[in-house]
Amino acid sequence: MNCVFCGAVKNCGFYLENVFKNIEQLGTLFENYAIVLYLDKSTDNSHELLKDYMQKYPNLMFYYNSTPVSKLRTHRLAHARNECLKIVYSKFRDYPYFIMMDFDDVCSQPVKIDALKKYLHEDTWDALSFNKNPYYDIWALSIHPYVVSFLHLQKINWNERVRDIDKKYELQHYVSKILEKSTSLVPCISAFNGFAIYRTSKFINCYYDGRLRLDLIPQNYLGSTLNITKNMVKFKKVGSECSKIEDCEHRSFHIMAKNRNRARIMIAPEILFD
Repeated sequence: MNCVFCGAVKNCGFYLENVFKNIEQLGTLFENYAIVLYLDKSTDNSHELLKDYMQKYPNLMFYYNSTPVSKLRTHRLAHARNECLKIVYSKFRDYPYFIMMDFDDVCSQPVKIDALKKYLHEDTWDALSFNKNPYYDIWALSIHPYVVSFLHLQKINWNERVRDIDKKYELQHYVSKILEKSTSLVPCISAFNGFAIYRTSKFINCYYDGRLRLDLIPQNYLGSTLNITKNMVKFKKVGSECSKIEDCEHRSFHIMAKNRNRARIMIAPEILFD
């Protein structure tokens, strides 16, 4: 049983040592594992560290990109993750699992490998992410009835708030309560939270897309969002993201797998990184 660890790296030098230590521990759950990374030009020592790590980790390979792909963050991340997938699908297609993870502080805290070990051999999921305290990655989350991202929700009816920060905290509270009460995996449409493991065969023809892809979302899913929002979606610049042309790249990846391969996207109530 083999696995490929994947990720996008940029200015992550401060965290890389601990992230690689966590990969070593997680790697004990598999017979063999490889590490495939996409490194964007950084202003810290990320490039030098990865070159050094190649001496310690002969199973590590990374692509170094020195030319900016896009001004849009989600478009850059989608490109980076897709480049990792190309290597997975070409060189490690027979590996039953691959993991996409963040290489910054999110995955640098001590790992609890028993959280993954508990579900690894269960046939109850095709994509599995984990809880955090607090559950922070609301940008990647789609869970009934909130299918589009919180940045695209015009108004949430349960308290009539309209500020994006309010909607983020309300959705964070919503998913945290579900996970708090659950004793089993929680089904969703999209979730990442910094780390997710995938069954390769269920994602072989899917890719990340940092654009807003409403065309991928089934009408019945959109209908559930309509029932709780005054308007379907809004388009404006929020922080560094422009919601008219950007969306979290994980959402399209997960929905493609659900549409094409009936992939089961799940969240474990356990916390993987302390």
